[in-house]
Amino acid sequence: MICTRQQTRRIQVGRVPIGRGAPVAVQSMTNTDTRDAAATLAQIQGLAQAGCEIIRCAVPDLAAAQALGAIIAASPLPVIADIHFDAGLAVAALEQGAAGLRINPGNIGGPRAVARVVAAARAAGAPIRVGANSGSLPQDIVERCGGPTPQALVEAALGHVRLLESQGFDQIKVSLKSSNVLDTIAACRLWAQQSDIPQHLGVTEAGGLLPGAIKSALGIGVLLLEGIGDTLRISLTADPVREVEAAWHLLRACGLRSRGVEIISCPSCGRTEIELIPLVEAAAKELAGIKEPLTVAIMGCVVNGPGEAAHADLGVAGGRGQGVLFQGGRVVKKFPESELLPELLRAVAWVLDQRGQSQP
Repeated sequence: MICTRQQTRRIQVGRVPIGRGAPVAVQSMTNTDTRDAAATLAQIQGLAQAGCEIIRCAVPDLAAAQALGAIIAASPLPVIADIHFDAGLAVAALEQGAAGLRINPGNIGGPRAVARVVAAARAAGAPIRVGANSGSLPQDIVERCGGPTPQALVEAALGHVRLLESQGFDQIKVSLKSSNVLDTIAACRLWAQQSDIPQHLGVTEAGGLLPGAIKSALGIGVLLLEGIGDTLRISLTADPVREVEAAWHLLRACGLRSRGVEIISCPSCGRTEIELIPLVEAAAKELAGIKEPLTVAIMGCVVNGPGEAAHADLGVAGGRGQGVLFQGGRVVKKFPESELLPELLRAVAWVLDQRGQSQP
């Protein structure tokens, strides 16, 4: 059961609303050299196709900041500039049209630097995300809290937020990230108890595809089910497209949003009489470009399959040389086992056509 979502304040990142009941938005980050505008834009376009809604780009120097202009002009997504160490880069990125900033309270500079960034953000109508990471917290806070604890993350973010708010700036989002899942959960809970500023969720340095997705699903999923979180990124040492795919799987599993085809399939057992694993993999590849929410079942047993997957929009099952197509738990067509994938794809196309949609 999902708790009522926390009613955070509303901010806007480009055309994407965040907070106060807006859908949890999916973010990712480019891993190209931002100075290479063509490569960065190509990656952004691929991420948009996968379902990314907000993109962040690293801005390590002035050349990268200046390249943002060409990227933003053609980007299908609002672009957030990721800034470390240099307030001047934040100003330059905003001048190029960045829809928002991500800054780190541990390294952006003192009050004067913050004032400069706030003035530029206010003029551009761009929000600022205060990103507190366990690996880059102010040393005095780490010492006072006895390490990079959840409380240290909250204190670091809160101190920087107060600097922003002292200058009348309230278009703020925060992120409180640790590579420790439990610390991330605890920090985000603490923040939600004391502030209506929207939160961006993530587990930092989560690792490769499988371990990173699992750690992120645990940390982010727990918070989403408690009603906490307004945007998310599943950080993976992998193709950023996989981050976006994982994020949508998580949102669907939490009952919050749905996009594309969800394939449900049995894990296979001794009763399985078809090559189930390659069939599922082939179907996933063929159906990957569909945006319409659809649940498809692929089962390895014609005896139990249709009943076990009765909640799917449609599905197939096979065994002993025979395949069946089912809808609503009822078998509607029988065919040779060799036709399982073609029949499934034809059935999906028919359903999409009935809904007024089309396959890519």
